[in-house]
Amino acid sequence: MTTSASVPTDSEGAITEGGTVTDRLVEANGQYAAAFTDPGMDARPVLQVAVVACMDARLDLHSALGLQLGDCHTIRNAGGVVTDDVIRSLTISQRALGTRSVVLIHHTGCGLESLTEEFRHDLEMEVGQRPNWAVEAFRDVDQDVRQSMQRVRTSPFLLHTDDVRGFVFDVKSGLLREIDPA
Repeated sequence: MTTSASVPTDSEGAITEGGTVTDRLVEANGQYAAAFTDPGMDARPVLQVAVVACMDARLDLHSALGLQLGDCHTIRNAGGVVTDDVIRSLTISQRALGTRSVVLIHHTGCGLESLTEEFRHDLEMEVGQRPNWAVEAFRDVDQDVRQSMQRVRTSPFLLHTDDVRGFVFDVKSGLLREIDPA
């Protein structure tokens, strides 16, 4: 697999050849846009599925799930946690854009397994203001997937809660392992 991890950077993480990372991304977008043609797609996902997953850079969801552009809604955050904002996005996805299935994907080696709610306390001490969000750290990835499934299944805002399935993605093998909700 090719990554951009080998791009030369200075001590502050800025790319030393060609400006900042953001400059590089904007340049790449210019190249993309030069060859871009409108695919003529609707905002409604073809497969009527929303995927909620961790933001971890090792997860290439479209490749891992055999998805193409337009197949699904993808909602990502730290840990793939079902927060109020995820419920908000799923509600819009279902009620306004026709999704009916929800797939939840956590993964092995997640950074949230090494954090605690003490992280919030440390932030408060550093910046003088308590974050209004929970870290949602966990020790047992399987149990956290079960909790996420339960949050989706019991949300009063979601129309479709019968096809909610949860998985753990193994970052070493690339395989999904389904989690029994019970």
